[in-house]
Amino acid sequence: MATAENIAGNPNALDAAPENSNALRARLQQLISNARALTQPQKIAAAAMLALAIAFIAGIVLWNRDPGTAVLFADFDSHDGGEIISALQAQNVPYSMSKDGRAILVPKAMVHETRLRLAAQGLPKGGIVGFELMDNQKLGMSQFNEQVNYQRALEGELARTIQSLSSVAGARVHLAIPKQTAFLRDNEKPTASVMVQLRPGRFLDANQVAGIVHLVSSSVPKMNESGVSIIDQHGELLTRSPDDKNRSELDPAQLRYIEEVETALNRRIDNILTPIFGRDNFRAQVAVDIDFNQVEQTAETYKPNPSPDQAIRSQQTIEQQTRDQGPQGVPGALTNQPPVPAIAPITVPPVPATGPGGQPLTNSRSAVLNYELDHTIQHVKQSIGQTKRLTIAVVINHRNLQIPGGEPQTLPISDDEITRITGLVRDAVGYNPARGDTISVTSSPFAESTLKPQYPLWKDPEVLALGKESLPYIMTFIAILLAYFAIIRPLLRVLMPPPPPRTDGKAGETEREMEPGDGYDDAIVELTAEATEEDSYEKRVERARELARSNPKHVSELLKEWMGLNEEGGRK
Repeated sequence: MATAENIAGNPNALDAAPENSNALRARLQQLISNARALTQPQKIAAAAMLALAIAFIAGIVLWNRDPGTAVLFADFDSHDGGEIISALQAQNVPYSMSKDGRAILVPKAMVHETRLRLAAQGLPKGGIVGFELMDNQKLGMSQFNEQVNYQRALEGELARTIQSLSSVAGARVHLAIPKQTAFLRDNEKPTASVMVQLRPGRFLDANQVAGIVHLVSSSVPKMNESGVSIIDQHGELLTRSPDDKNRSELDPAQLRYIEEVETALNRRIDNILTPIFGRDNFRAQVAVDIDFNQVEQTAETYKPNPSPDQAIRSQQTIEQQTRDQGPQGVPGALTNQPPVPAIAPITVPPVPATGPGGQPLTNSRSAVLNYELDHTIQHVKQSIGQTKRLTIAVVINHRNLQIPGGEPQTLPISDDEITRITGLVRDAVGYNPARGDTISVTSSPFAESTLKPQYPLWKDPEVLALGKESLPYIMTFIAILLAYFAIIRPLLRVLMPPPPPRTDGKAGETEREMEPGDGYDDAIVELTAEATEEDSYEKRVERARELARSNPKHVSELLKEWMGLNEEGGRK
C-alpha cells in the first residue's frame, strides 16, 4: 500500500506504470479499489462473465480431451453385441460405440474387470453354440430334435476348434449325416463342408488344410477324408481330390517357390552391386524357368562284344556219329528188326568202319560258346524343381560427375566396367552356359521420379490429416481468444481504465504514461536540479493539503482504505 508521503509527493502514483514492485502493488491496489467501487449488480455481472469465460474454456478443453476409454470387445457378432450391452447396462458400466460400430469402448480402469465379469456370464459366445446346447434339454423332446441339437452342437464345437488356428478369423461347419439303416446297400457315408474366413494376408498351406480335413473326419463316425470339402471366403476350393492332383494345373506352391527363387537371386545381385553403385542407381531382375515335371527313367545297356581273351561264361559241345547200314537180309519181317548191340568196345579215336558193302559212318558236331557281357541297368528319378534356365537383366544408371567450374554431367558406364559387372553377376547367380542361361547388363540414364498428383490445398490428404490432428488445439486457442476479447478484456477496461492525458505546461502538447515495450526502456532520463532537490517535510504537507482541497473524494477513499472501512462505513 502506498504511503501518504508518496501520494502527497506524486499525485499520479496510482495511475502510473513504473517498473518497480511498488508500482505493481499500486496497480493491483487500484484494481481492487475499482472492483470495490462497483455496485452490487455490476459485481454479479462481472463474476458471471468471468465464470462463463472459465466454463467456456474448460468445456472446450474437456471436449477435445481424450476420454480415456479402451476397447472392450471388437469384431463381435450382432447377437453377442446386444447381450454385452445389456450386461453392461445391468452392471451400470458406462460404455460407448466406436465410429464404425465394430467396437465397444469402456473406461480404461474398468476394462479388465468388465471382461472377467462378462466371461463369467459366457460372453461373448462368438455367435456359435456348442455342446452347451445340450444342457437345456426339455422333457418330452422328440428323437429328431435331439439329433438336430446334437448335430448343431457338433458343428459349433468343430467351428470353434478351427477358429483357434492363427490364420483363421472365422469358420462355419455344415455336416450332412445320413440316417442309419439296416440295409448295407443303402448306407451312405457322412460328408462335411467347411467355410473358413482367413485373416488379411494369411493363407492355409497344404499341411494345415490336411489337418483340418483330418480333424473333421475324425470327429464324425464313418466319415472319410475324401468327404470333407473346405473353401475360403473368396469361394476358392482348398481341398483337392486325387483326380484333381493328377491334372496339369498350376499349383500355388509352385508359383511361390518360383517367386522365392527369383527373390533370392535378386537379393544376391543387390548385395554385390549396392556397395559399388548405391541402392538407387541400378535395377536387376531375374527370370527363372523351373521344371516341375516328375521324370523316372530306367535304362539297360549292353556294351559291344568283348575280345576272345575275356572270360567265357558257358561252353557246350555236342558230337554224334551215325552209320547208314542200308538194306540187309531177306526181305520180309526179319529184315525190319533193330540192329544187334555191338560186342566189342568203341575204339578211340574211332576207326572208320565200313558197313556191309563198304558204307562209311556219318559224324555230326555242334558247339555253343557264351562269353560274359557288360550289362548295366540304371533307374533315375529326377527331383522336382530343377532350374532349366536363368535370364538376368541389369540396368545401371549413368554416373554424375561434377566438373570443376562447370555444370554436372552424366556419363555412361564404360565397356570395361560393364564386362566386369557382368562377370560379378554371373558368379553371384551361378551362371551356367550349358543350361542356356543369358545375362544382359546395360547402362542408361534413369528418369526422374514421378511427381505426386497435385491436389488443391483443401483436398490434399496430408493437409487434411494435419488439420484433423490440430483441430482440437485450434479450437482451444480460438476459445481462449474469444473469452479474452469478449469477456476478460472489457472487464479489465472497466476495472482499470486508461489514465487521462495530462499537459506539461506547453501549449497543445500532452504527455502519456510510458508503458513497458513503448521503446523507452533504454532511454536516458536526465532530471533537473529542482526535481533532484529533496523535498522538505513542510513542502510535502503543503502538497497533501492542496490535494485534499482539490480532490477531497480521493482523499476520503484513501483514508477509508487506511482505516479498513467499507462503503457502508463498517469495518471490513
